[in-house]
Amino acid sequence: MFVIGLTGGIASGKSTVARLLGERGAVVLDADLLGHRAYEPGAGAYRGVVEAVGGDVVAEVGTIDRKTLGAKVFGKPEQLDRLTGIVWPEIRALARREIDAADPASIVVLEAAVLLEAGWQDLADEVWVVVVDPEVAVDRAVARGGLDAAAVRARIDAQLSNDERKAHADLVIDNSSDADALEAAVDRAWAGVQKRASGS
Repeated sequence: MFVIGLTGGIASGKSTVARLLGERGAVVLDADLLGHRAYEPGAGAYRGVVEAVGGDVVAEVGTIDRKTLGAKVFGKPEQLDRLTGIVWPEIRALARREIDAADPASIVVLEAAVLLEAGWQDLADEVWVVVVDPEVAVDRAVARGGLDAAAVRARIDAQLSNDERKAHADLVIDNSSDADALEAAVDRAWAGVQKRASGS
């Protein structure tokens, strides 16, 4: 088995790269979906989150309302640190279980926006970083809807920079061009990793 830790900032195209790798035969694990599982009633993080931030984050159906939770920790570094200290280890444990359960002959992609911040790169044989020019990211995120340019820039400023991510990367995929260029870059990356995986 060969594991790729895939990360990138907002509107970098990280999820598109994960999808393209999945189409080429990779087993793709989405840390965001694992995060949803970590918040489910009965999951390891559920009680800790409710105790840490208050019962008003629990929706009528008993699940944690992630929007309410986000509003409670946004702009509050101490609260956010407490939350990630509870949730990130649970997501890591879920990811570890999924990786261990995969076919030993497979190439697994763990797609995680917070791969580096959470220190999960040790789960992977290689770290792949998708980068995009910040202004391109702003334009794409605004076009996607839901956020204005100022909000996107604030998120970009709060994240690791492209250079900080690249410092940890075994492979960098630049997605500042168009969809055809990205597909070609993924094809090259996939051909390379298949060779490295078969030799490992």
